Amino acid sequence: MSVDLLTSGDIAIPHPRRRVPLLGDVLGVHVRTPLQDSMRMAAELGPIFERKVLGRRFVLVSDPDIVAELSDESRFRKHLAPAVAALRPIAGDGLFTAFSDEPNWQRAHNLLAPAFTKPAMRSYHEIMTDVAEELTAHLDSSARTPVDVSSAMTKLTLETIGRTGFSFRFDSFDRDRPHPFVEAMVRALGHAQRDVTPMGRFVGRRARARHAADVAYLGEVVDEVIRVRRERPQDGPSDLLEIMLRAQRELDPERVDEVNIRHQVITFLVAGHETTSGALSFALYYLSRHPEALARAQAEVDEVWGAHDRPAFEQVPKLRYVRRVLDESLRLWPTAPAYAREARADTTLLGRHRMSAGDWMLVLIPALHRDPVWGEHADAFDPDRFLSERVRARPAHVYKPFGTGERACIGRQFALHEAVLVLGTLLRRYDLHADPDYRLRVQERLTLMPKGFTLEFTRRADRA
Repeated sequence: MSVDLLTSGDIAIPHPRRRVPLLGDVLGVHVRTPLQDSMRMAAELGPIFERKVLGRRFVLVSDPDIVAELSDESRFRKHLAPAVAALRPIAGDGLFTAFSDEPNWQRAHNLLAPAFTKPAMRSYHEIMTDVAEELTAHLDSSARTPVDVSSAMTKLTLETIGRTGFSFRFDSFDRDRPHPFVEAMVRALGHAQRDVTPMGRFVGRRARARHAADVAYLGEVVDEVIRVRRERPQDGPSDLLEIMLRAQRELDPERVDEVNIRHQVITFLVAGHETTSGALSFALYYLSRHPEALARAQAEVDEVWGAHDRPAFEQVPKLRYVRRVLDESLRLWPTAPAYAREARADTTLLGRHRMSAGDWMLVLIPALHRDPVWGEHADAFDPDRFLSERVRARPAHVYKPFGTGERACIGRQFALHEAVLVLGTLLRRYDLHADPDYRLRVQERLTLMPKGFTLEFTRRADRA
């Protein structure tokens, strides 16, 4: 990629100091935290800078004006950044990993978009509530015992997408160890992400063989789920799998082939649980560190839900403060922390940054979410940043936790309904007790989530 600055004196794009020949910008960075390293660089170098690693060049941006232009679908489109392209052996041309000009992307998007409308959300609500109750039963059995929050939230979100999307149970809360599918998926994702780091060049033959076996196993499990469903079509409201299979049976022009159905199932299982799990975990972290916010959120749940143990679908979006807690948590730590945009044709950004067709930039979302437009204390947790009047006062493209444009997260409303429902369920039932000595550590895998963060969930005195 080439991006030139057309300014007086032809000033080059800033880059980290101490660039090493051949290796590039590797000093002072860490293999396990490339995103957080980039955030530190953005704070030092500004809202546009470059990194070079072993011959690969990345231009990272967090300037709101640049992001606004990159969001123009007539000039830019999604680019598969290396970390996303590395997932294609796992998810092929699924919605997240497809190239924009691959026909299956448009077909699958048109076919599955109705599955994320409000009427569809209503049909998922009872299943989401069932899984939330399984989570509370799990937490009740762990009373007075610190619970690894990210692990618990991952069990919940995986179980939710498995049941709502494909009527498949992982029985997450009944297992001492994760389901073998989950273990294979975690290993496969970890391998794919290591493959795009400098250490990926040193991955041995045995590790690659294990990765190939994991990817094959994922396909076999999903193919079996599809086979069983073909033999026993679903009654009642259609889940994602039934929508795709019915399109095949009815020769719908938007139907996708058997292989792509597998890719879509894997895509939703991965993306549908990783991001929401992290969002819930960060929200619980910030609530546990801000007693006034926790009390305010609990009071709202008590008022809105009243005596209802199982809230109605319409009661969930009425938790407006809880939703602001979630939004603010996603601002500080967007669990899908970057996306790439490429130029459709030769163009210039802000009259200064020249791009040729196919050139791309990586939007560094956590840095965008800490831009001065957010105020003097952008690192501070303040859910009221998302009061309607404050949202309207900010530029349109400074909050991007779900990406942008036609390739933005198709499951956004699904994730938000699930997350608010689960937070409300937990806040109505429990007080949160965190280790006072814990300091937030952020784990980077496909998504972001707190590492080593535990909570004791104790029944509220009035809910015992």
